[in-house]
Formats: sequence, C-alpha cells, structure tokens
Amino acid sequence: MEEFENKFSEVAALLGDKSRAIMLWCLLDGRAYTAMELSVCADISAQSASNHLKKLLEANILYVEKQGRHRYYRFTSSEVAQVIESMAGLVSLNNDYKRVKGPKQSDITYARTCYDHLAGEIGVKITDALLDIGVVEVIEKSYIVTPVGKDWFKDIGVNVNEVMLQKRSFAHPCLDWSERRHHLAGALGASFLTSLLQNDWIRRKKDSREVTVTSRGKSEFKKRLNIDI
Repeated sequence: MEEFENKFSEVAALLGDKSRAIMLWCLLDGRAYTAMELSVCADISAQSASNHLKKLLEANILYVEKQGRHRYYRFTSSEVAQVIESMAGLVSLNNDYKRVKGPKQSDITYARTCYDHLAGEIGVKITDALLDIGVVEVIEKSYIVTPVGKDWFKDIGVNVNEVMLQKRSFAHPCLDWSERRHHLAGALGASFLTSLLQNDWIRRKKDSREVTVTSRGKSEFKKRLNIDI
C-alpha cells in the first residue's frame, strides 16, 4: 500500500507542474507533437521541454514515436487522455464563467475535441439526442448501441460491429468539464468523430481543439437527431 501511495504521489507531482500541465493540455487535441512544438506551447526552452517530456515518458503518461529525424509525443492511450481531460472538471467555474447559449464557434466550451471524440456543449447535446431517439442506451455506466442504433451509425459510415472489435473501451460516458454532463467517449466516440469529419459535418479549426459545425452538419443533425445547432 505504501508503494502505491508513493507512486500516486509521484504522478500527482508530475501533473502538478505548470509547464507539463500545459503540454498535456495541448496534446488533448489528439495529435502528436515534437518537443520543440510543445516547448513553444508551454513557453519554455527546448531543453526544459525535453526534461519534462522525459519524466512523462518514464511515468508512462506519454510515448514517443520516431519518424525520420523527428520524435513525436502523444498519450500512451485514450484512457490516459481521458484522465487528463477529466481533471478540468475539478476547476471551479466562478461567476465570470457564462455557459454558451448559442453557436459561438470560437469558444472552446461550445465545440471541441476531447482527445479523439467530440466534446463541449455540442458533444453533450448530440449525446443526449442519441439517447432520446434510442440510438444508444446506458447500462451499468456504459453505452450500448441498440439494433436501431446500428443502422443509424451505418448510415453515416460507422460499422458498429467492427468498432466493437477494437481493444479498448467500446463506449462510455465522459464527464464534460465545461458542461458538467456526459458526452460519448470510447472507440465509438472516436469513430463517430472521424465520420463527422469525413462527412464534413464538422471541421477542425487550425491549431486548436475547437471545431466548427458546417451548414451541411447543421442540416444533418436536424434531420437525423432533430436538434438545432
């Protein structure tokens, strides 16, 4: 037990450093970054960034992939990324914070990616709609796809049976830090996001985790989920 407590303390200390926290937040857009890019993100020297990244690698929070002369860093798994994103839920939102009421696509609280799935007000709204029309159901803190849901996902290019074969959590609720409600995560959430991007329902904003909903996307969400975005 003492050994576990010591290791937990070490991980907590790693995540508590401001520069490392900024780099981890940057990596939540799901893309891999070089040490230089992360140093710019955290506004620290390249040498300092390398030292921080070495500690995160040793803790198995990140892994590095070599490609040519470059080394790219990313989270070791979607589960690790989920923990990092969930930590934002501990941040107290004071009276200065105003929940977004309409399509304010420049605001990260409205529509963003949470590592490999959709989050923000849009992510929560879409998840609620999937539940309302019976595409997915909640059973024992996990989502299952109904028979009707399999056809629904197939129509937009997601093969649920193939997604279920992936060696990771299939579909689970992820607590949205800005909405304080759940959005769809797991392998299904990742495949759903990929489909939305490929179908041009949403688009990534350059150098940001924010996404924008296209005119086509607004029309499709209204037709298929009966929601206005």
